[in-house]
Amino acid sequence: MEDQDVLRLDKFLVFTRFCKTRSVALELVEQGGVRINRQPTEKPHAKLRPGDVLTLALPQGVKVVEVLALPEQRGSAPVAQAFYREIV
Repeated sequence: MEDQDVLRLDKFLVFTRFCKTRSVALELVEQGGVRINRQPTEKPHAKLRPGDVLTLALPQGVKVVEVLALPEQRGSAPVAQAFYREIV
């Protein structure tokens, strides 16, 4: 039951459309382009929970987002945006 409250970082990045594929997400994470709750991570298998704050160094710029909920699959852009909130 606890597994329903967590999602792998790489899957979250793909499901919420920050990355096109898991291999792109893997590369972003391994290159140090992601922080979870201000802590750098190089683990694509890091577990995310609602309430976590991600700092993403994306090609289009840095984004800081709060995880609101965990998606079960990749959806359309409007659906994907419902799972996070951009912070300043």
